[in-house]
Amino acid sequence: MPAPIAQLRGLRSVELRTVELGASVDFYSEVWGLRVVERDTDSAWLRGSGENHHVLALTAAERNGLGCLSFSLATPMEVDNAARALDARRIPLIEGPGRSPRPGGGYGLRFADHEGRVIELVAEMLAVAPLSRDIVAPIGVTHVVLNTADIDAATRFYCDVLGMRVSDWSEHQMSFLRCNSYHHAIAFNEDRWASLNHVAYEMPSVDHFMRGIGNLRHHGRSPLWGPGRHGPGNNTFSYFADPAKLVCEYTSDIQQIVEADWLPRIWRRIPELADLWGTAGPPPADLRANMAGYEDPGAFDLRPELREQLAGLGDSSR
Repeated sequence: MPAPIAQLRGLRSVELRTVELGASVDFYSEVWGLRVVERDTDSAWLRGSGENHHVLALTAAERNGLGCLSFSLATPMEVDNAARALDARRIPLIEGPGRSPRPGGGYGLRFADHEGRVIELVAEMLAVAPLSRDIVAPIGVTHVVLNTADIDAATRFYCDVLGMRVSDWSEHQMSFLRCNSYHHAIAFNEDRWASLNHVAYEMPSVDHFMRGIGNLRHHGRSPLWGPGRHGPGNNTFSYFADPAKLVCEYTSDIQQIVEADWLPRIWRRIPELADLWGTAGPPPADLRANMAGYEDPGAFDLRPELREQLAGLGDSSR
C-alpha cells in the first residue's frame, strides 16, 4: 500500500459557495462572531479568534455547495512531496504546487477527491494576531461533516490518500476521521449523494459556547438542534442555519485523542448517545433537510474529465 501523500497538521479553513453572499457575510461577521479580513465583489474571507488568516471563505454562486477544504502542512517541501505522491497515484492536480494568489497567500496545491470535493494542502499561509479570549467568538473551524454516496469508499480515500485515521463509527452511518489530536476533522455521513452536511466552529470553552448561543438568541436566531453533547467526540453541539440555509454548528470541549492508547468503537445510533445530556431531543426534519442539501458535483462541474480520471479511487489505495 502506498504511503499517504502528506502528514496533515489540521483543518485550516473551509470555502463555501453560497447563493446569499451579502446576507451570509453579514451573518457570519455580525452574528456568528467571525471577522472579515478581506473582501471583493464575489468573495469574502473571515477569521476567527485564532491565528489563521481566515477560517471561512464565502464565494457567490448560483447554488450552494462546498468550495474547498484546506488542510495545513508544515513546509513547502511537504507540498512538493505531496504533488509527486499524487502524480504517482495518478490523481491530477487542479492547481499548483506554487504560491497561492488568494488572500492569506501560502504555498500549496489543490486536487479533487473521488466525489469531486476540492482539497487544498498549504504551508506558510499568513498568520494574524490572536484575539482576546474574553470575546465570544469561534477560534476557527474544527470539523466538517460531508455526505457521501459510499461511506466505505470515502473513508478509504481520506485514510489511504490523506493519512487520516478512523476515530469512531456511528454504526455504518457515519465515520469520524482525525488528522491530529482532535477526535475528528472530517466525518462522513452516508446519504444519497455527495454534499455538504455542516461546518462546525470551535468555541474556546463550554461557557463561550453557551454565551454564543445566547448571543444568537439576542439576534432572533434559535438553535435548530441543541444545545447538547454528542457521544462520538464528546463535543457540545448547537446547530443553526445561515441565510443560505447552510448548516453551521457551535461546538466545544472536543475529545482529544492519545494516539497510542486509542481504539475506535462503533456507537449505536440511539438518542441517548446522539445527545448524552438528553437536552436536545431528536434532530428536526428541517435541519435534516438542510443537512442533506442536494447533489454537489464540486470540481466535476468545471472539469468533467476528472470524474473518469478519479473513478474507483475510493475502492483502492492505488
